[in-house]
Amino acid sequence: MPTLLIRNAACVATFDDARRELADASVFVRDHRIEAIGAAAELPQTADEVIDARAHLVMPGLVNTHHHMVQSLTRAIPGVQDAELFAWLRGLYPIWAGLTPEMVRVSTQVAMAELLLSGCTTSSDHLYIYPNGVRLDDSIEAAQEIGMRFVATRGSMSVGQSQGGLPPDRVVENEAFILKDTQRLIETYHDTSHGAMVNVAVAPCSPFSVSRALMRESAALARAHGVRLHTHLAENDHDLAYSREKFNCTPTEYAQDLGWLGDDVWHAHCVKLDDAGISLFAATRTGVAHCPCSNMRLASGIAPVRRMLDAGVPVGLGVDGSASNDAAHLVNEARQALLLARVGRALAPPETRTAPNGGRRTFFGCDLGPAEMTARDALALATRGGAQVLGRPDIGHLAPGLCADLALFDLRTLAFAGGAVHDPVGALLLCASPQAAYTIVNGRVVVREGRLTTVDLGPLVERHNRLAVALARAAAGAT
Repeated sequence: MPTLLIRNAACVATFDDARRELADASVFVRDHRIEAIGAAAELPQTADEVIDARAHLVMPGLVNTHHHMVQSLTRAIPGVQDAELFAWLRGLYPIWAGLTPEMVRVSTQVAMAELLLSGCTTSSDHLYIYPNGVRLDDSIEAAQEIGMRFVATRGSMSVGQSQGGLPPDRVVENEAFILKDTQRLIETYHDTSHGAMVNVAVAPCSPFSVSRALMRESAALARAHGVRLHTHLAENDHDLAYSREKFNCTPTEYAQDLGWLGDDVWHAHCVKLDDAGISLFAATRTGVAHCPCSNMRLASGIAPVRRMLDAGVPVGLGVDGSASNDAAHLVNEARQALLLARVGRALAPPETRTAPNGGRRTFFGCDLGPAEMTARDALALATRGGAQVLGRPDIGHLAPGLCADLALFDLRTLAFAGGAVHDPVGALLLCASPQAAYTIVNGRVVVREGRLTTVDLGPLVERHNRLAVALARAAAGAT
């Protein structure tokens, strides 16, 4: 079996149960798994491949829990640059109606390339629109070619505008077909083994685009096959208002009624999750994909992440759609999670607390904000938290027996100047967001010295840009 030695790292941040950070350490990989981590002098000195990690930070590969990769084709569309969620969707649905299988394959690889270059090794993707012969198979094949560990979610929309839903009727699907195709994908691609490169999850798009019946039947299908469930929930105030108007309940109550709470479920955003919702999520171990950049871009609000974590809710990070984030850099997403949590806490009203000396003291939000989220907290969301949300105990931290998914960052670069000398782990987020020097997925080097090894990025981007222009022009010609 092939071996890989990552030798003499300046720091190995394991994010294991003890949160060990090892100086002058090495990681030894055999086949697809980590075999040993420890002092460089105590580990093997040779392997089939050796990476000199001097002046590098080594950490677990990052985990992205929510994305819409096809939306890379519609970044910065002028008509929706300043829209909130519902208006943004209404502006983009007609464009996405022109998607083709080629567009899906190319945009998936562009999105994955951006993630891999940021040190992300595992990503989910929520594809919920299937016009013109598009299939989820197109995304899966693209992931297999570029070398990313993939959680492919079979999204769906079945309630169009004529039935009170948000999407146009021409982009929704028949519910019987949705369920049949979802079952086909599970039976074809879902892998339950340790180190699986492809998982499939069941993912109706949202409460405002599918029926109650489809939500219930999707949950039953997922549980019959032992796969996870995913959807959007409580993203902004319009989302709340729609739920109250259509269902006479909160989004969390709606999810509970339909069987969409549990340790096999994760919901995207949950910006507007109230205290009762947080309690239900914690009690049922329902996961959350926190997407701070998207939430800021669309002005959706600030998710109560600290309250979720303190209650015991599993939380991971998601870059969300490239057209609502306009980027897919997961280190930057973790940085934004850190900053947004602090700002959100700073906006809270003053609190009067008992001081250690027994007296009373008033604390302003700015006093409490920095403790709301630390750099290591945010990186834990991007690694262990994401792995937990996706139900993957074999990734998310570094330990013997786990998958060899790693990200290496060169501490000698401009982004780390004056920071890494003090705290390389903290500097990863507190300094400018760097690119990964190496990204290793399942023991395979897919980014080497900052360059993708699996696809030729230049021609890929060129092809992607041509398709993006063609997609937008076709939509403009149709209106």
